[in-house]
Amino acid sequence: MRNVPAVAGIGLVLSALVLQGPAAAADDSELRISPKNGDPGSTVTVSTTACGSDVTYGKGSVGGDEFHLFDDDHNGVLTGHFRVPEEATSGGHDVIVKCPPNVQLTDTFKVRRSHPSGGVDAGFGPAAVGENKPTLLGGAVLAVAAGSVLMMRRHRSVRRE
Repeated sequence: MRNVPAVAGIGLVLSALVLQGPAAAADDSELRISPKNGDPGSTVTVSTTACGSDVTYGKGSVGGDEFHLFDDDHNGVLTGHFRVPEEATSGGHDVIVKCPPNVQLTDTFKVRRSHPSGGVDAGFGPAAVGENKPTLLGGAVLAVAAGSVLMMRRHRSVRRE
């Protein structure tokens, strides 16, 4: 009875090792993105060996922007670069690489923003500069409502005394 947990643990470890083998082998020919996460304005390198050693050119795209991959050393590795646009939204963006004859690879690049760009929409109207009249009106409505509540509470407490 005591051997069952030990055998189960050994089985889990062996399964993990067996499942890692194909993933490691597939990684040699898949799409590599470096770095996987970046800020707007940063340069990202994309490379792959999946196109084959005789292919010297590929095309890539990220969010509609295209870039090219070349095999400069003629060793079967296609490499290209793209710049993350300043207006790129935070989150994952698909990187697609195509090369002849019919190879297409897709991976995800994540854009991170270290600081927000533009105003913050707090629900009281547009946050853009110059369009703050609805925001001021919403703030005034809240101030009047809060003042009314305070006056009603004070009025009730005065009546009870």
